Amino acid sequence: MKKIFISILSAVALLTTTVSCDDNLEEINKNPNAPDITQVTTFGLFNGANYNLMTDSRGSFSSGRMALPWVQYSAQRNYTEEDRFQFRETTNKSLWTNYYISALDYKTIIDLNTDPKTRATNEAYGNPNNQIAAARVMLAYTFLQIVDAYGDAPYWSYGNNDPDFQALQIEKYLKPKFASQTKIYADLMKELKEAAAMVVTTEPSVFTRGDKLFGTPAKLIKFANSLRLRIATRVKGVVPGAEAHITEAIAGGVMTSNADTVGLTYQKDDILPSPFYRDFYLDNRTDFAIANTFVDLLKGNLGNFGVDPRLQKYAAPKTATKAAVKAASYAETDDLTQYVGMPYGITSAQAAGQRPGTSFWSSNVLKQDYREILMEYAEVEFLLSEANGWSNTNYVNGVRASMTRWGVTAAKIDAYIATLPAANQENVITQKYIALFMQPYEAFAEYRRTGYPDTLLQPGQSYAFNVPQAGETTYTFVALNNLTAMPARFTYPVSLQQLNGENRQAAADAIGGDELDTKLIWAK
Repeated sequence: MKKIFISILSAVALLTTTVSCDDNLEEINKNPNAPDITQVTTFGLFNGANYNLMTDSRGSFSSGRMALPWVQYSAQRNYTEEDRFQFRETTNKSLWTNYYISALDYKTIIDLNTDPKTRATNEAYGNPNNQIAAARVMLAYTFLQIVDAYGDAPYWSYGNNDPDFQALQIEKYLKPKFASQTKIYADLMKELKEAAAMVVTTEPSVFTRGDKLFGTPAKLIKFANSLRLRIATRVKGVVPGAEAHITEAIAGGVMTSNADTVGLTYQKDDILPSPFYRDFYLDNRTDFAIANTFVDLLKGNLGNFGVDPRLQKYAAPKTATKAAVKAASYAETDDLTQYVGMPYGITSAQAAGQRPGTSFWSSNVLKQDYREILMEYAEVEFLLSEANGWSNTNYVNGVRASMTRWGVTAAKIDAYIATLPAANQENVITQKYIALFMQPYEAFAEYRRTGYPDTLLQPGQSYAFNVPQAGETTYTFVALNNLTAMPARFTYPVSLQQLNGENRQAAADAIGGDELDTKLIWAK
């Protein structure tokens, strides 16, 4: 009791001092433990934001228990409720929060390069225009993840002072408005156009040191244009001006080879390894396996395609142990019976009997220095195929680029392409889905936009699987949360009801309800 009384007295004394004195308020209110932002290097901020963005959105919770199983690249080996659309609120809150933390870091890079007091210092780390352009492009990428997942959301723009764009300005807006999807998508395309135009191409690099994402200004421009093409394709016919952005982005120069692919490569050590390597080998979890529907698509048992040689690049043989995958000591085989997906959508009780006979992801995925992809050349070719009226040439280029990136031999690539059915929406989007393996949020968006691939198991559908010592049986995928289809979006974090309740409610009303099955403006 004595300690409590002293603590109360101390608090009262501090409050009295703070309120009664006004000559040193600014000094008193400074956090002595907070970093001096003027001493932070912009390349350090950039790398930190990129690392956090990818790690926080591609981890075993944010990805492995949300979008990754929903698009059936994976199925859980232990707790399958989230595969069946049980929504984990703590994961959702973390994802939302971490997106905005990364966005704030990118904005800080812009602030440091526009404020005369810090601009000169940071010129040592790269041309200020290039640093600002890189931050604008990564802000566009980050906000695209947010609007694609949630719909209307708080938003900030470097080049647009729209009064609805109130995010990332804590000193002005503690409770920011939620901008409309239409405004956000339109501004994202504008920002990418302007960012590409401001890049100084005569410089040898974007940052003079530490840039682990782009390197050259030319690669930054190609990423900006390719990302604009992705967004414009998503919202064409919905957001005015999108069709013009498609034409302009292509003319401005998009990715033309796998060398243009943008991804974050993790360290080849146990300090900063890739998210799923950490989950499997440092946290000693083996919750995820490749899903049976995806394996059957690659085997040619589903869909319109033959046996896909990416199967052996994506999955390990069922006999490969966790240790063998880590050491990459197993052998790939053309014996397709060795590749078995974990049944997707079964109950946790059923999962226990299926784990022993199913395949892990391959050592190409479960490795320390795995490269998490932001956008790859193969996707650009599929986007070009769509823009060019489902061009067969671009479609074939996309398949070839994907297989090459994953290390498929030229002979196997040629043999597969020789059997490809002609390009059309179904075939192109399904091949894009195969190429987007381990990029679940983009696959999630494309499925909601197009309805492809139509090989994904739907709630209420039945599927065959093997029960040990009992043979083949069937199960019916029963979704949770009363859903009759894949979720159409993420719900806003519950915490926003207290932190920004009025604006959250206005956004919920504007989009037609804060529900998992509320469709975004471009969803079919």
